[in-house]
Amino acid sequence: MAQLLIVTDDASDWRPYLPSDSMVTVNDYLNMGAFTDNNSVQVLNLCRSYDYLTTGYYCSLMAEARGHRVIPSVMTINDLSQDRFFSLPQSGLDRLSPEQTRLRFKLFFGHSEREELERIGHKIFERFNVPVLDVELVKGGDKWQVSHIAPFPFQELTDPEQDLFAIYLEAFSRKVWRAPKRKKSYRYEMAMLVDEHEKMPPSNNSAIKRFIKAANRIGMDMQLLGRRDMSRLGEFDGLFIRATTNISNFTYRFAKNAEQMGLVVMDDPESIMKCTNKVFLTELLLNHKISVPKSLILNESDPHWEETLLEQIGLPAVLKVPDGAFSLGVVKVKDIDSLRAEAKRIFEHSTLILAQEYLPTPFDWRIGILNRQPIYACRYYMSRGHWQIYEHHKDGKFSSGSYDAQDLKRVPAQIVDTALKSANLIGSGFYGVDLKEVDGQAYVIEINDNPSIDHGIEDLFYGDLLYDRIMTEFLRRIQLRGL
Repeated sequence: MAQLLIVTDDASDWRPYLPSDSMVTVNDYLNMGAFTDNNSVQVLNLCRSYDYLTTGYYCSLMAEARGHRVIPSVMTINDLSQDRFFSLPQSGLDRLSPEQTRLRFKLFFGHSEREELERIGHKIFERFNVPVLDVELVKGGDKWQVSHIAPFPFQELTDPEQDLFAIYLEAFSRKVWRAPKRKKSYRYEMAMLVDEHEKMPPSNNSAIKRFIKAANRIGMDMQLLGRRDMSRLGEFDGLFIRATTNISNFTYRFAKNAEQMGLVVMDDPESIMKCTNKVFLTELLLNHKISVPKSLILNESDPHWEETLLEQIGLPAVLKVPDGAFSLGVVKVKDIDSLRAEAKRIFEHSTLILAQEYLPTPFDWRIGILNRQPIYACRYYMSRGHWQIYEHHKDGKFSSGSYDAQDLKRVPAQIVDTALKSANLIGSGFYGVDLKEVDGQAYVIEINDNPSIDHGIEDLFYGDLLYDRIMTEFLRRIQLRGL
């Protein structure tokens, strides 16, 4: 169980609150060599100021040097002084008076006493993990934006505000710092990020249960987190993302925050950024002489993009949104009319389109790579009468082709070698490389940063060994960090 330390400037700062053995002064905490006998320490920095080179700043800096988890982190402190502007969810704000154009309030661990500010509070606290924030919003046109955001000294709270601070500190402490003891004692704590509303998650429920059992077998506990559980990251030693990643959604924010807090993360934010951008991937693969389908970037401002595509790729062709941020999917165009119609639709959301030649094959390979080693192989066959593995229908349902997991020893060497070479260009995380085999040649279609592991599909050949392999890698990395 992690030890909680509440650090304040002076012991008298804590007088309005119940006595706590967890409270220490910043001078005591900053003594060289103090509190270093236990790495599993959580520090709540409540110093009056976090300005550069103040004792509050050094408190967070020293905590990170000691391997302690601290709120706020040095990264958060620096971000507050440089980057205070970001988009806000507008829901809830529509309940404010139409005449109101300015609003100032305090957030206590992301919470406000005003119900309409709860979602905004969560969003701000995800971005800036600071115990007390003073926030001002201004309305420009139809949208509210942040005009001021700064840490507020808890020592200067009014009596009613002290009550709110105490309530939310207790809730935050109970939720994050003092998780209830498990029936069995585990050495490390793992979190798995899932999205319960996702229709096609990277792992089905049966696979998730097997990941949990695999973690338990090697002395790690694993709990599931949802998109609103960002504040719980401090409980854990590692984060395994099992929700479809995108740089524009909550998965990237979780990965970024977890990495800053010192957790072992799969997949890490850099891998998410690289793998979700198809233009980046294509350019990267081409620069390293790895075979991909003939590819071309179409620019909306180029009046000759259509002629260039017909000349260099021809029809049929495949059009893709470069960053995958929109739910436009990947489309095949067979003739000039469909090319123009689909390109027009995509250009409404993106100034660039990735166009590739169409390579028909009965199935696609996927090779799972972990820590620069292949760990599974699977073939996915095209959906009956369709050119892709999955066929999405207008009613929101989908159909898919069959599949068969393979012994890696029986997979063609050029498939495994090309997959391994491709994934190694991204990093040492967990990747799934999709390839087509045409006349004995391997062509990389995509590199996935959180490849699917479904019970009954990817694990058909290796069974529980697949789950054990992934969880063991987490354990190895956690131990290397000395957590």
